[in-house]
Amino acid sequence: MSPPLTVEERAALGRKQRKQMRRVDIAEWQEKKRKRFPLALLKESMRGRLPELVELKYERMMASPFGFFRGAVPVMAYDLSLLGRTDIVCQLCGDAHVRNLGAFAGPDGRLIFDINDFDETIRGPFEWDVRRLVTSVVLAGREAGGSDAQCRDAAAWCVSRYRKMILGFAKMPVLEIARYQVHRLRGVAAVSEILRKAERSTPLHTLAVLTVPEKRGTRRDAASAKRVFKNAPPLLKRLKTTEAKAVLDSLNTYRKSLLPERQHFLAQYRALDVAFKVVGTGSVGLRDYCVYMQGNGADDPLFLQIKEEAESGYAPYLRGTAKKRMHEGRRAAEGQRAMQLQSDAFLGWTTIAGRDYLVRQLNDHKASIEVDDLKAAGLIEYAGVCGEMLARGHARSGDACVLAGYLGNSRKFDTAVIRFAFAYADQTTKDWTALVHSA
Repeated sequence: MSPPLTVEERAALGRKQRKQMRRVDIAEWQEKKRKRFPLALLKESMRGRLPELVELKYERMMASPFGFFRGAVPVMAYDLSLLGRTDIVCQLCGDAHVRNLGAFAGPDGRLIFDINDFDETIRGPFEWDVRRLVTSVVLAGREAGGSDAQCRDAAAWCVSRYRKMILGFAKMPVLEIARYQVHRLRGVAAVSEILRKAERSTPLHTLAVLTVPEKRGTRRDAASAKRVFKNAPPLLKRLKTTEAKAVLDSLNTYRKSLLPERQHFLAQYRALDVAFKVVGTGSVGLRDYCVYMQGNGADDPLFLQIKEEAESGYAPYLRGTAKKRMHEGRRAAEGQRAMQLQSDAFLGWTTIAGRDYLVRQLNDHKASIEVDDLKAAGLIEYAGVCGEMLARGHARSGDACVLAGYLGNSRKFDTAVIRFAFAYADQTTKDWTALVHSA
């Protein structure tokens, strides 16, 4: 085995990548390169989804250009595949946008703010994540009523913080990168509000929101009745016993994906009820189940989300990165662990009827940004935090020295990403208009 490269050699590899993909060329977007239509790509991505929910997914995408963007990873993945790329590979979030960062409870009980959606995660060229994140800043800023000048300032701050954080990580000891925390989060108004919402989003709060006492014959029976999921179709639907059995049986496979001590904790909970739940925008139409469990009494609920994972939208264009097909739930879980500082203690995977699923806690102190909160200065501050979090995820899962060598100290990369973000935000608006007119 050859010896590891020095820091200087790794940085030189990054600089060498500028010959393959000039930083100024990151700005490139040309609609004429497309050989496939966005709406056709979307239609193709609906295969295997529940037909009765496909219309709901389209409705959410038609709400706004940013709504379209959130559900159109297959379109952007195709578009990015048409452009030049670097060979600087790290774990991609895959769906890096401003609403896919949020708060959740870590294994030690403390609130964490980080990237928190990894349905599209895969190893690929780092700049794909950066382009998507900064484009989302522009689209979300426009939806929040910001001017293009304000959106440009926010986009500039986002990519600047990303680059400068990478340059800083390249000078840190490896283990410091692995445990690096951003300590100023409470001082950022938008993040502080997310953390406040997350503090209220306890398992007991979820119990009150998603469940009701099971109906019994008398008032006394009702008072002592166990709680079960509400029926509020199509967004929440309690499963019948036969349907629920397959979901509950899958917990045996799931348990094996956990660390031994976490298997021990899970074994102290018993399942009481199962429901089907619709979540997000990109995931609408995929199968998503919730299991209500109880530990040491009624005041100790645990809600597990068992979420179907389809192949990453980037996989058709990055097949050379994997020697064989991986379980899609495991792909999402391991990608999450690679990028996050701390991950959900109950993060794992399972299989139901030949389909792959990710398993995690549902709403355990989880909260995310609302677009209406992204006004002017709030948008700029929040965009900077997003850039920092993405940089940390890339540095943890890739090589900060190589990334720093490519990015450099100038603003060439920043300027190019901003130009791309505005061009692609305009393209997204055009694609969204086509979807609305096709309805």
